[in-house]
Amino acid sequence: MKRPTLGFYARLLVWFVAANIITLLVSVLVTERFARHAYRGEPDWAELAAGASRAWLDGGAAALDDWHERQMRDGIDATLYQGSNNLLQRLPPPFARRVLERLRGDDSVVLRPRPGTIVAAEAVTGSDGVQRHLIAFRGPRPPHARIEHLLLVQIVLSALVIGALGWWLARSIARPVAAIGEATRRMTAGDLAARVGAPWASRDDELGRLAADFDRMAARIEALIAHERGVLQDVSHELRSPLARLHLLLDLARRTPGVAAAAHFERAEAEITRLDRIIGEALALSRMEAELPGMTMEPIALAPLVQARVAAFQVEADSRRIGLAVTAAVQPLLSGSRSLIERAVDNLLSNAIKFSGDGGQVDVAIEPAGGDAAGAIDLVIRDHGPGVPEADLANLGRPFFRGANASRADGHGLGLAIVDRIVRAHRGVLVVVNAEGGGLRVTVRVPGLSTAGLE
Repeated sequence: MKRPTLGFYARLLVWFVAANIITLLVSVLVTERFARHAYRGEPDWAELAAGASRAWLDGGAAALDDWHERQMRDGIDATLYQGSNNLLQRLPPPFARRVLERLRGDDSVVLRPRPGTIVAAEAVTGSDGVQRHLIAFRGPRPPHARIEHLLLVQIVLSALVIGALGWWLARSIARPVAAIGEATRRMTAGDLAARVGAPWASRDDELGRLAADFDRMAARIEALIAHERGVLQDVSHELRSPLARLHLLLDLARRTPGVAAAAHFERAEAEITRLDRIIGEALALSRMEAELPGMTMEPIALAPLVQARVAAFQVEADSRRIGLAVTAAVQPLLSGSRSLIERAVDNLLSNAIKFSGDGGQVDVAIEPAGGDAAGAIDLVIRDHGPGVPEADLANLGRPFFRGANASRADGHGLGLAIVDRIVRAHRGVLVVVNAEGGGLRVTVRVPGLSTAGLE
């Protein structure tokens, strides 16, 4: 049978209370030891006698009575005699007169009639020239029962205060931990909308930051799973049509005799190639989504990278007599993943060439962003094709979305979706608008590390 264990809240409370009680006991015991050691030492009787004499000369019987009260708190019962006259306004100790009778002149006497008991007589001459005698008695340490009772009361009261403070402290720590645990259990059960939330995630301490990090993690997981579900639905939709056509072509090929079936097989092969491209692009998008959170950031000189990618597309552009022009007003340096930035530029150049007519023009520009985005870098790629219907512009970043003019070129609607995710991973924005005079203008705006004007 598994032994029951205390929860975090209970363990924290028990250890806090135990630690404080142990500290209290140790401090009380050490203090008690010091007090006993100090009590065993013998007082300075000459100094006590001088103090009593000064009190009498300064304030008379009332001052001497106050002095006597202070000595009683230290366990010393003392009085002052001038000759045979007791100067204290209280009854002297019963032995005082007998001790006084044994004194001669300025004698000092210290007697120990039994262990722990001291009787002392000390002669002192005051500032008025008159000789007086201090008679003092100190008995053994007061009975321990009273001290132990006071110690018990002190421990009980301290335990109550420590327990209350410990309960409040443990509760303030355990409640956000319990809220994080509850949110974790809800996510494990499939509730992707589970969050720790206020007030725990807004606390300005380690537990508050942990709760806020959990909420950000949960939001990221929910977004990724929603994206994966959307991609899966889109892929399923995209695959359904070519699969249906493939099934029909194969059925026709079986029914068509001889050489005539070859045409159906050729069309079936084209559909298989299309399926392969769709699956490949969908896998690329999925792999890229997994790569983004842990991508390696490095300083990237954007202008040389863009010029290299434009050179890579030059052969394709030349085959259709499409001009590629690059202008760079600045030489920017940005922080990012080189491979992902190259993929984004490749997708944008591919789309621009794809939708440009033969003999057209694609303009690529690198320039500083203006207005509220000062300090950012704009990479602008503009083609002179047909553009996109205004109603379709807002959906161009969705996977598998193809606008009304998609029939003009081959594709599956994943190019801009990949670019949009790469740009957002670099804390940038993707802006797609129809350019004046025709064509599409795509602007990638990302924060720059530095810029330098061209010589």
